[in-house]
Amino acid sequence: MKTLVLKPTRTQRIRGGHPWVFAGEVQKISGEEQPGEVVQVKDAKGKFVGLGTVNPNSNILVRLLTRMEETIDDDFWRRRIEEALKVRGDYLTGTDAYRLIHSEADGLPGLVVDRYGPYLSVQILAMGIEVRRDLIIQTLIDLVKPRGIFERSDVSVRRLEGLEERKGPIWGQTPPKSLIINEGPYQIGVDIQNGQKTGFFLDQRPNRLRVGELAKGRRVLNAFSYSGGFTMAAALGGATEVVSVDISAEAIALGEANAQMNGVSERCSWVTANAFDFLREQEKAKELYDMIILDPPAFTKSKDSIPGAIRGYKEINLRAIRMLRPGGMLVSASCSHHMDAQTFVSVIQDAANDSGRRLRQLDLRGAGIDHPVLPAAPETNYLKCFYGTVN
Repeated sequence: MKTLVLKPTRTQRIRGGHPWVFAGEVQKISGEEQPGEVVQVKDAKGKFVGLGTVNPNSNILVRLLTRMEETIDDDFWRRRIEEALKVRGDYLTGTDAYRLIHSEADGLPGLVVDRYGPYLSVQILAMGIEVRRDLIIQTLIDLVKPRGIFERSDVSVRRLEGLEERKGPIWGQTPPKSLIINEGPYQIGVDIQNGQKTGFFLDQRPNRLRVGELAKGRRVLNAFSYSGGFTMAAALGGATEVVSVDISAEAIALGEANAQMNGVSERCSWVTANAFDFLREQEKAKELYDMIILDPPAFTKSKDSIPGAIRGYKEINLRAIRMLRPGGMLVSASCSHHMDAQTFVSVIQDAANDSGRRLRQLDLRGAGIDHPVLPAAPETNYLKCFYGTVN
């Protein structure tokens, strides 16, 4: 087994539990490493740090698998998958769609597996998983026994690993283009083959359910609505009206179908528009709401674009705050790990200051328990969902 030795000044973060070793943190390598093979990592004093998969084509040179001196064989990968499945079985109820494997946080770096009823949607994001693709898929077949497995590795991050994007059926039946999943009191139509991410935004499930608990008697605006998950939750939670806005006509069509399926069409209206423009027009028209939900795509995917993202988040929150009736509720989310929670909340507070309104934070939530976080790796704690009232 080849050995990578860390630079003396680059050990603390990794010893502290972070699972990534960057190329610039390595002092020397014994031998020429092969993409995806297991290597051992030692500190500058020669002490064992861990074992991980290596990729010389990536800036993330090593993704650590374990801090123990153990054998990384087929049984190791099976045990890790079994552990991930057990966590979901022990703690997750009320839905048949959830994340089975959450990459680094489940000790399987670069592997994402989502369950949608009897089907699995798989993303392979790192070389260490790519070279073991057949083993991983067969293990999922043995343990989960799905009706079919579909791959959604059509993401640009694969190119950072020296991998091409890939999408298509892997095993079994191909999922239908409109697969119905259950989430609490409502159902949602999901397109695993072409929908966002692996088919749907599963990470927002607990926040959708919370919105359903808070929406009774309220007029609600759901901006960046996609296929209307928050809309279904609010409408079935007793909202008097829900206005949903998304730039994608296909997403709006999915949302309308979901509203009809759940029997709430009469209280839901749908608008195909740029949410920024719509918010501006609604503010100008002096429209008022009792709850406004802002769940935009990530405004920043790098540290360099954070200033622009801050401006974007402030604009939409400012307009939303101005349109809330006294005592109205703002539900505002960010899915970018580059925007930490403290910065995100301060942006919302700045928007409230500019509006002359008084903001009270009631809660700040993240993703569900099927999307665990590594405390030592801030990158895994990406979703923030702010709840507050405005007076």
